[in-house]
Amino acid sequence: MMQDPVARFRRFARAVTSEVGALDTSFLGRGRPLGAARVLNAIGQGMEDVQTVREYLDLDSGLMSRLLRGLEDEGLIETVPHPDDGRRRIAKLTEAGQREFEIYEEVSNARARALLDRHPAPEELLAAMDLIASALGRERIALTEEDPRSEPARQCLEAYYGELARRFNTGYDVNLARDPGAIDMMRPRGVFLVAWSDGAPMGCVGVKGHGGREGEIKRLWTAPHARRLGVATRLMTQAEAVAAELGIAVLRLDTNSALPEAERFYREGGWQEIARFNDDPYPDLFFEKRLSLNPR
Repeated sequence: MMQDPVARFRRFARAVTSEVGALDTSFLGRGRPLGAARVLNAIGQGMEDVQTVREYLDLDSGLMSRLLRGLEDEGLIETVPHPDDGRRRIAKLTEAGQREFEIYEEVSNARARALLDRHPAPEELLAAMDLIASALGRERIALTEEDPRSEPARQCLEAYYGELARRFNTGYDVNLARDPGAIDMMRPRGVFLVAWSDGAPMGCVGVKGHGGREGEIKRLWTAPHARRLGVATRLMTQAEAVAAELGIAVLRLDTNSALPEAERFYREGGWQEIARFNDDPYPDLFFEKRLSLNPR
């Protein structure tokens, strides 16, 4: 008989604690516990503002101070006042700290590869990991404006096109679709938003502007592991807000009835079905939404 949900959750937590070495006094054999290693890693990844590191790792100020002091005593980091706010501090790796960071990266990568290599279904394992990481990091999902030609945007768009190709009976060829030009999804005409979870892109949406009061929503997509977490709602809400800021009063979009969850999402979001407004061969449903513009 399957254990109850709480027991299953705790079993999983024990397995993860053991696998990552959370209780080891020498994490990955480098002579310091996991907490200090995580702080070193965050700084090495470019997160230099001490308050930002503390919030990212969800550490109380006392523990953060002790971990920083320990890393300073080892000669791995140095802290200086923030150039714009004397009450805050910036932490930077020393040469020794950079070497230690790189060793951690090598050992961590090797450990990850070893786990994946010994699992009979690594892609299924990774999918489960993505799902859990997204759920646990739900409150830290961030939206940023990106160039639609950038690498994170390209990753999202390629995943989006791949999903359409799998789900449409006719397949999907972006060269046949009315693919918007990058300039139309960049300010001052439009915008392209990417949703992030701990450095990994997990969703996107574009606002295609025409230089007037009408625009289109394009390429709304969230990764399967990020669905039902409110990411699409956040992306769309922000897209509509930016569109209104840019003076767009009417937004339109198209979709395909092979994506019933998309149709339901738009109808529940206040979009009204309208007649076809383009000659794109793939969509068969068309919607419109009027925005409330803030007076300038």
